[in-house]
Amino acid sequence: MSLTAAVSGFVLLLLTVPVIHSQDDWRVTYTSSKVCALKGSTAEIRCSYTYPYTISGLYTKVEETFWFTKESNDVYVDLRTDPEYSGRVQSHCGNNYCTLTITNVRESDSAEYKFRFTTNQPGEKYTGDTGVSLSVTDLQVQVNRLLVYQFSKWTELMCQSSCLPPGHPHYVWYNNGQKIWGKTSISYSGYFYPSDRISCAVGGYEELRSPSVLIQSPNAWRVTYTPTEVCAFKGATVKMHCIHPSMTNQAVHKTFWFTNTNGGRPVDLTTDSEYSGRVQTQCDKNYCTLTITNLRESDSAEYKFMFTTNQSGGKYTGSPGVTLSVTDPQLQINVRRPTVHSTWTELTCHTKCQLPDHSSYIWYKNGQKRKEETVYFLHSPLNPADNYSCAISGYEMSPSPSVYAPKLPSVSVSPSDEIVEGSSVTLTCSSDANPAAKYTWYKEGVDQDHERLSEVLQLVFSSIQSSDSGQYYCTAENQLGTKTSEYIINVTYPPKLPSVLVSPSDEIVEGSSVTLTCSSDANPAANYTWYKGNQTQHQSPEGIHHFSSISSEDRGIYYCKSENPHGEIMSSSLSVDVQYAPKLPSVSVSPSDEIVEGSSVNLTCSSDANPAANYTWYKEGEDSSKASGQIFTITDIRAEHSGNYYCEARNKRGRHNSTLHLIVVPDLHFSGSWKYTAAGTITVVLLAVLSLSVFLWIRKKGASRDSSELEERRDNREQGRIGQQEEQGDLQYASIHFSNHQADPRDNREHVRIGQQEEQGDFQFASIHFSNNQADPLYSNIRPAQPLRHTEQQEGAEYAAVKFIRAPRIRAGEDPAALYSTVNKN
Repeated sequence: MSLTAAVSGFVLLLLTVPVIHSQDDWRVTYTSSKVCALKGSTAEIRCSYTYPYTISGLYTKVEETFWFTKESNDVYVDLRTDPEYSGRVQSHCGNNYCTLTITNVRESDSAEYKFRFTTNQPGEKYTGDTGVSLSVTDLQVQVNRLLVYQFSKWTELMCQSSCLPPGHPHYVWYNNGQKIWGKTSISYSGYFYPSDRISCAVGGYEELRSPSVLIQSPNAWRVTYTPTEVCAFKGATVKMHCIHPSMTNQAVHKTFWFTNTNGGRPVDLTTDSEYSGRVQTQCDKNYCTLTITNLRESDSAEYKFMFTTNQSGGKYTGSPGVTLSVTDPQLQINVRRPTVHSTWTELTCHTKCQLPDHSSYIWYKNGQKRKEETVYFLHSPLNPADNYSCAISGYEMSPSPSVYAPKLPSVSVSPSDEIVEGSSVTLTCSSDANPAAKYTWYKEGVDQDHERLSEVLQLVFSSIQSSDSGQYYCTAENQLGTKTSEYIINVTYPPKLPSVLVSPSDEIVEGSSVTLTCSSDANPAANYTWYKGNQTQHQSPEGIHHFSSISSEDRGIYYCKSENPHGEIMSSSLSVDVQYAPKLPSVSVSPSDEIVEGSSVNLTCSSDANPAANYTWYKEGEDSSKASGQIFTITDIRAEHSGNYYCEARNKRGRHNSTLHLIVVPDLHFSGSWKYTAAGTITVVLLAVLSLSVFLWIRKKGASRDSSELEERRDNREQGRIGQQEEQGDLQYASIHFSNHQADPRDNREHVRIGQQEEQGDFQFASIHFSNNQADPLYSNIRPAQPLRHTEQQEGAEYAAVKFIRAPRIRAGEDPAALYSTVNKN
């Protein structure tokens, strides 16, 4: 059906009844379902949209709005980013109304335009499923009648377009590019010269002219097609007609229809294998018809007619030809839920082809005819296995494709072999569904929590990590139902840094049960090896090293190695400290040879213990301890120190002791030969001293008998008396000092040689002090090298202190038997 109109720079809205698509409160309403625009003009498409104010307490906010014509696998191309519309598209939205403006429209812009908006609600995005069809056409000059005279032509022309302009526009006609004044109607007639080229435009949009037409005579070579556009259903039969000129001086040699070319040469449809058995051509004089049966969608094309004559080079092709569009009836699905507890589905059948008035549709469910009506209402619940289709009454052999809920989706993974950490992985979800399904990816988390990932056909991991392992699934959803798949991604990777634990985690006591555990995140599961230092202790896939009864030898530094085919890694060190009671102490004495009276002795005790032991020394037979610490020192040891000593080592885990027998022997060197010699010598010395003292005293007594007592005292002082008369008694004492050098005759002191003792070539001398105590039995205390212990003094006791001093070695030629003494006078 062809409409004669001239349109330029404006848009013609067809079927202006609002088109509404909704799901619950989600809705897109288009101002019209069809828009027709002239090539080069500006087209505007309008819509409004609604959405729920709140969902589960969350206020709905529109985040993005855009128009599109292309979609693939749920990928929508915003027209503002489409290079084919670059600089020609604008979108304006406000108060839930949106307008798409396309400037300088082209014939390639003819398409279905849809509106889509997204919100902040999880996964809530909405698209107006059936959009607005934009048809872009051009003005054409059509020659209705033509009379040819000798020097001119009279013709009737019409400015033609498939769009019907609103109101009563005026037209502008051009001859050879120059405006023809006064010609403002859609058609006119007049005389033209054979070389005239005629074009037309709509008033106000003169820049958008039709192509120029060369007015030919009836005998000129030309082809006229009726109609120039044909729309038909798949499976139907279509006919195309044309008229070619009648030749007066030439004979038409061959006529044929074609659509394909081979090397630039047209291919006769009757010989084209794609049309084999489906094409017929018939010509009656200069009137020819093309018939195509059992139409396919691939038959959509431009068909042209060609004729050749008997003249050399005589051939002509009518261009442009006839445009054939083969289509299917299409089902439009609307799902509405008027209440929370009820759902019903509305199916609408429509086609792009112009149908005769009062055409009806036939509906099918699972291939069986159900009813004949324009709209088919289905009430819930829907069986996901059912499918629905429709057909135009009279074209039942060309039903629409069936619509049905998605089938169980399948998931494919690339690469299909082992997935290694760090590699690129793509998951693809696919499901058989009509309308095409929308896909959403989820990952199952802990506690059956599902994480919504993305609304895409393919889920891509550019560098997959171990944390991405898990159970993924996708849902395929359309207006008729939803199906869910399952798939597990198993990412392999080398072990992560192992964690090491010891149980029990508090103090470990010898003999207890202890478990060391090594664990590492790895896929495939790791094998574990335990080490103590550089020594391998245990290997197992469980990573457990168990001590049923741990001992002190097991303490130390442990670590484990985690390994799988992708790598290995060592853990940090783990210190195992085993506590135990002291072991049997070891005791020792220093010096380790014979212990001689008067020497210094160290008793040492040590024991292996954890925690470290405390030490206490005891002597057998005594209640109290002798000392604390590892070392017990006895200075100036005596015979009475002999006996059994034991050391006790103890900590909070227990105690243990060991015994040491200590024997102190007399100093045989001093108390043997030296002591006997010294005793004899001392006796002789004492007798000599006493005799000398008595003798001197008697002599002085006699000499001073005539002198006064005072004079006698003075003389005695001057002579360095060696005795003194106490007021209380007659006790006298003397201090005899044995020098360690030879007696010197020049010395003014008196020297008394009282004895001599040779000991390894050394002289021994003694210093004898007589006390001034009362005359009582005489006691002596001999101190070699250091003072001996004094006996308890008794009142009135008289004693002497003898100090022995080691003399230098005897020189050669000296008398080793010489022993000198010096008597110091007090």
